[in-house]
Amino acid sequence: MPQLKSIRLAIELATLQRDECAKLLARFRRNLDFANEQMAQLEGYAAETDGRWMGAPPGMFSAELIRHHYQFMDRLQQAITLQNGALAGVQGQIDQATKDLLQAEFRLAGLNQILDARLKEQAQVQKRRDQSHTDEFASMAYARSGARNVQGETP
Repeated sequence: MPQLKSIRLAIELATLQRDECAKLLARFRRNLDFANEQMAQLEGYAAETDGRWMGAPPGMFSAELIRHHYQFMDRLQQAITLQNGALAGVQGQIDQATKDLLQAEFRLAGLNQILDARLKEQAQVQKRRDQSHTDEFASMAYARSGARNVQGETP
């Protein structure tokens, strides 16, 4: 029984670890969704701004205003580049968390297999004990009935 207690404790801890890995993975996936939304907003804003500038009649903007527009678009492209880096970082976290979750699942499955094997082993040992007791009882009953027959008694 102490062996089963330790295995059950290991299973409980492995289950907690697996659950924590799953929560972490879910959080990283939410972060990825948020980062993708931010990227879509940045790209949409850049496209919208370019569209407004490209749709304007020629000569409407001064050289100074055009220079500011290009500076702004450069900064916006820098923000998009940074967001791409953030997306790659979050994707790396998701990949690692997925691996960790799989490892935790495999460990838990292995511990459950060990527990099942031990339980089956215990059941077999108990079955052998029961069979031994039954055999012993049967042989004692047979010996008693044989002793009665030798003494001339009828069963």
